[in-house]
Amino acid sequence: MADAVNVGVNLDAFSHAISGIQALRSSVSRVFESLKDGMKNRETLEGREKVFIARFQDHLQAVNRDLNELERLSGLVGRPSESHPLHNSGLLSLDPVQDKTPLYSQLLQAYKWSNKLQYHAGLASSLLNQQSLKRSANQMGASAKRRPKVQPSTLVLPPQYVDDVISRIGRMFPDMTIELFRPNGTSAVLLVTLGKVLKAIVVMRSLFIDRTVVRGFNENVYNEDGKLDIWTKSQYQVFQKVTDHATTALLHYQLPQMPDVVVRSFMTWLRSYIKLFQSSCQRCGRFLQDGLPPTWRDFRTLEAFHDTCRM
Repeated sequence: MADAVNVGVNLDAFSHAISGIQALRSSVSRVFESLKDGMKNRETLEGREKVFIARFQDHLQAVNRDLNELERLSGLVGRPSESHPLHNSGLLSLDPVQDKTPLYSQLLQAYKWSNKLQYHAGLASSLLNQQSLKRSANQMGASAKRRPKVQPSTLVLPPQYVDDVISRIGRMFPDMTIELFRPNGTSAVLLVTLGKVLKAIVVMRSLFIDRTVVRGFNENVYNEDGKLDIWTKSQYQVFQKVTDHATTALLHYQLPQMPDVVVRSFMTWLRSYIKLFQSSCQRCGRFLQDGLPPTWRDFRTLEAFHDTCRM
């Protein structure tokens, strides 16, 4: 069996490896069958022991031989040539119920399809660029001259502009207090106090929100050195849930061309938690579910839902 293996063909190596696994399982089964049968009836006790030990040694040698063969074949199989940088999504393959949740296989298929689409789009683009039709070139040149230049979008905005946007948002919501800090130059960190319900730390890069942490109104938001603590999670589960929902909101409100609208929309959504402990769920009508109030706020209507009722 070892001579027939073709190192360059993975399929042949897989086939031989599967046969090796079957042979190893058969050898191990014979070992346990010999242990189950024990010493059969012989004329003398010494004869029974000799026959049992000899048979048991033969079975163990067969197991060792099949195991060595399988290890050799596993080296021929090798690793997959195509690597998929799916990061933490690779953990989906560890789901024991693949039939019910085939997320990992579907994700791999979508990733391969995306790669093929990008490859063919690049080929199509190179072929189209090789076409040198004068009429099309002149039309493109004329339209390019008439077309106004698009201003490049940048992440760096003047600090005065950022301060003005934050102050205008603060005037929009009287029940929300916004304090602006600049611990590292131009980057802004907002301490948002919403009534007597919660405090949110919003870390910004110019006018683009990077992350946010929500804590209770009575929780400490400063480190021992007096600086804002932007990493520690809240000790209360309800505000941990709100922090997770706020992270989802950051991904939802995305408009790079108008960052001030994004900040205003996020602050409007955050202000909807002013009645966190007073609003009932719009789906089930209850105030508490598993000991928690409705922590989800709809991005469009700002209605309150429990985390499980919003599905």
